[in-house]
Amino acid sequence: MRIAVLVADLFEDVELWYPYYRLLEAGHSVDLVGCETDTTHTGKQGTSVTTTAAASSADPADYDAVVVPGGFSPDYMRRCQPMVDLVREVGEAGKPVAAICHGPWMLASAGLTQGRKVTSYPSIRTDLANAGGEWVDEEVVHDGNLITSRRPDDLPAFMREVVSTLGG
Repeated sequence: MRIAVLVADLFEDVELWYPYYRLLEAGHSVDLVGCETDTTHTGKQGTSVTTTAAASSADPADYDAVVVPGGFSPDYMRRCQPMVDLVREVGEAGKPVAAICHGPWMLASAGLTQGRKVTSYPSIRTDLANAGGEWVDEEVVHDGNLITSRRPDDLPAFMREVVSTLGG
């Protein structure tokens, strides 16, 4: 399967790298998708990553799932309309969209949270509720094709659910 992991500045380092390597380990192909291609982004903890694809040229039909890391990056991601469109189109196609920590901001911006059970970092609880989501405080929530988690400590449960959903 081909998975898009979204990237923007100030990502939570472990929330990008843990899913990235876990997906590779499970045998999936992973593209690091940003607003632009070949752009280097720095995480909150100082690691860097270079995008391999631009959201504007990414075809949602080519992806089997999207993963949205947290940190402050989702606030930058949602300012890039092609990234929001990619998340929305993959989600509306019924494919898995997984987001952790502040990542569910992208789900709200993409219009995917209405009537859905979700979790996130507690500080964006109100944002998700205002976008029509039912926020719960659980380490991982799987509602239809949406998979959400709260924080880095939830990564093992989050990625078990993502990998189990994708197979591998």
